[in-house]
Amino acid sequence: MNCQIQLSIRDLCVRYGLNSVLNQLSFDLLPGEVMCIIGPNGSGKSTLIKTLAGIISSHTGSIAINGASVDTYSKNHIAQLIGYVPQDFQFLTSITVLEAVILGRRPHVGWSLTSKDLQIVQNAMEKVQISSMAEKLLTELSGGERQRVFIARALAQEPRIFLFDEPTSALDIRHQIEVFSMIREISQNQGRSVLVAVHDLNFAYHYANRVMLIDEGKIMSIGSAEEVMTEENIRSVYGVSMQLVNSRNDTFLLPVWDHGNPSEPNSSESSHCMNFLEIEPTAKTLA
Repeated sequence: MNCQIQLSIRDLCVRYGLNSVLNQLSFDLLPGEVMCIIGPNGSGKSTLIKTLAGIISSHTGSIAINGASVDTYSKNHIAQLIGYVPQDFQFLTSITVLEAVILGRRPHVGWSLTSKDLQIVQNAMEKVQISSMAEKLLTELSGGERQRVFIARALAQEPRIFLFDEPTSALDIRHQIEVFSMIREISQNQGRSVLVAVHDLNFAYHYANRVMLIDEGKIMSIGSAEEVMTEENIRSVYGVSMQLVNSRNDTFLLPVWDHGNPSEPNSSESSHCMNFLEIEPTAKTLA
C-alpha cells in the first residue's frame, strides 16, 4: 500500500441507546498532518477517537483508508495502519513495562521477535523516557507513567495513523510538552498522520496543523487554529470568553477571568476577547 495514508470519514453517526453522540461527521485526516479535536466535556471527542480505532463498532456512515472501507481490511492490517492511545486503561494485568511495549509489535511479528523488533521497542521506550522502568509492573506505576508506557506501545506499533485520546491528561507540564513535540516530530519527519483529542486549547493552538471544534456530536468548525479558535466559536461552545496574550516569546490562549458569571463578562473585558494583548515578559511569564 502507498505510504501516503488518508483517513476519510463521511456522515459518521454514533448513538448510545436513544442518544445521538456523533451526528453526521465528515472530514479527512490528511497524510502527515496533526489535527487536534477540541470541545467541552461530553462533546463526542473520545467517542470519535474510539470509533475510528474500532473500539466502538456500532455506527453508520463510512470510514475509509485511501478510499477503501476499513471493513475490507483484516484486523491485523488495520493494526499495522492505525495506532490508538486511550485516556486510561481500566484493566491492567501484571505484566512489565517492557512486555506492554512489546505488544505494540504484535501486528508485525510472526513466530518470534527479531532483533529489529527489539530495537524498535527500545527506541520507543527511549523516546518517552521509560527505559529505566522496563522491569516494573504496570500496576506499580503512576497514571502519568502508564500513559507514557502506552504511548511507547503505539510508537512501537509504527502505524501510519495515530489516534490519541487526551494523551497528556495525567502528565506533568514537562512531559506534556515533550509528548506534543514528539507528535509534531513524527508527523513532520516521518509523514505520520495524528488525530488527537485535547482539553488544553494552547496545545491545539501551538501544535496542530488543523483544529476541529465539536459540540454535541457535531463539527462546529474545522480549519487552522486561527480560523477555528475565534472569540465567537470559543464563547458559543465553551460559554466563556478567551483572549490571546502575546509575549516576546510566544502567544497564549487564556480565559477572561471574570469573578462573576463567566458566561457574562463585563463590557470592558469582552471588548478584548480573542484580541492580542502585548505583555512584557517577567519572572512570572511562561517562556
